[in-house]
Amino acid sequence: MAMGFLGFALFLFISLDLDLDQGSTSSASAASSSSTSQNVEITYGTVLKLMHEKTKFRLHSHDVPYGSGSGQQSVTGFPNVDDSNSYWIVRPEPDTSAKQGDTIPSGTIIRLQHMRTRKWLHSHLHASPISGNLEVSCFGGEPESDTGDYWRLIIEGSGKTWKQDQKIRLQHVDTGGYLHSHDKKYARIAGGQQEVCGVREKCADNVWLAAEGVYLPITESK
Repeated sequence: MAMGFLGFALFLFISLDLDLDQGSTSSASAASSSSTSQNVEITYGTVLKLMHEKTKFRLHSHDVPYGSGSGQQSVTGFPNVDDSNSYWIVRPEPDTSAKQGDTIPSGTIIRLQHMRTRKWLHSHLHASPISGNLEVSCFGGEPESDTGDYWRLIIEGSGKTWKQDQKIRLQHVDTGGYLHSHDKKYARIAGGQQEVCGVREKCADNVWLAAEGVYLPITESK
């Protein structure tokens, strides 16, 4: 099972279009692929799953629109570990000097790009379908991104840069809402999957951890 996951992860790494810095590429053999590694730095270009700390569901999206609110691509919490629609690429804010392999300090604005559909994790003032909080969706595409895709990384505790074993919050820049999930589940199209939404209060339900993924090594300065 472990070897199978490693092989799949390396395939993902090789096949991805990680275009942050074409002049700075890393070999697949140098990437870390693990769900249990300690103190692994998360860098731009890393492909990962985000695990909701309280329920252990993974942040997930798929090519299914919301039936209410914005009608944009839905985002949910998914119960199973082995699902390829739960992979996200960690990207920087546009027009910055950040490049693939750079570490990510607490307080940095990042974007998360859904690997399968290439859309961006997004939020706005539409109401979420179940709880009526802020809707979280996927929107845009490779050349289309706006401030609704910006999330501020907040590391819990004393950590200065994002590592795999650290609890984090993601605060949406435009609305102030924290990326949030809970035990409220969909009954129909996404049956068994949890609602993901935004809430403006800090609480235990908006803490996340980096889980399975292909973690790119830090790019050494020349």
